[in-house]
Amino acid sequence: MLSGPERDELSASARELMRTPPGLVNDGKWLTAAEQLAATVPLRARQAIRRFQRDPGLDGVLLLSNLWVDPEELPPTPTQQGSVEREATLPAATQALIAMCLGELIAYQNEKGGALVQNVVPVQGQEESQSNAGSAVLAMHTENAFHPHRPDYVLLMCLRNDHEDRAVLLTGPLRRALPHIPAPVRAVLRQERFETKAPPSFLASGAKDLHHAVLTGAREDPDIVVDFHATRPLDEAAREAMGVLRQQLAAAAQEFVLRPGDLAILDNRVTVHGRSEFVPRYDGRDRWLHRTFVHLDARRSLGARSGDSQIIA
Repeated sequence: MLSGPERDELSASARELMRTPPGLVNDGKWLTAAEQLAATVPLRARQAIRRFQRDPGLDGVLLLSNLWVDPEELPPTPTQQGSVEREATLPAATQALIAMCLGELIAYQNEKGGALVQNVVPVQGQEESQSNAGSAVLAMHTENAFHPHRPDYVLLMCLRNDHEDRAVLLTGPLRRALPHIPAPVRAVLRQERFETKAPPSFLASGAKDLHHAVLTGAREDPDIVVDFHATRPLDEAAREAMGVLRQQLAAAAQEFVLRPGDLAILDNRVTVHGRSEFVPRYDGRDRWLHRTFVHLDARRSLGARSGDSQIIA
């Protein structure tokens, strides 16, 4: 948790960034200013972020709290599909500064128009959708599991929680679940016996479903790529292995009730996440999160971007 003086220090930097012309989050000059001002983020917060970057621990989640968010000063919660933050509001500037302490901001042209700061809000008529616009239970998943350049980190900052204050961010830490998964099951999960379907917005531009292993990398500390809504096992052994994985991740799951001023940083390589259900009212005061994606190595996706753009085509 940030102390009062640390919160004020971060807020002052974010307000300076807000005033930086042209005041647009995706603008190159604004992002350069954000990169420079990230060095003014309170030292204790930068140290915590650096430790998390080096080792995300057993949980793969870092929670920063007491950021400057005043729900009474916020506009109504957006209600439209594909809502994003183009203008440099105080919360958007705060999130950008923290993200740049971690790595490089990225976004996807086929997801909310490539906006670097996106709104996670319920949309009327989308209640049952397995997306950020829904309000039903959201299945555990690796963010953009279908994509070869998926984020290394996902940042979720709460501006408002739901009316009943019961919506929960669910995380499934692989490092806690892995010791409970038998070696033969792990062996199946390491084979390319799974397929994750790309959403329609990406398929329309030529993206393909991803044929992949669920566990990759170091044998005792692997990365995970799975979406329990969109990933399909390709044979019976893969189906059984995926069932064991889901069970053990659920057993290790953690719950976070994000409240205004809380920001959760998720390591998308070792932790899956989802959401509990909640009941939106569409009255301008529904649950509202900002979401951003971060890469540690921007060069990795260079061939999928245009020039110095952060937007992956």
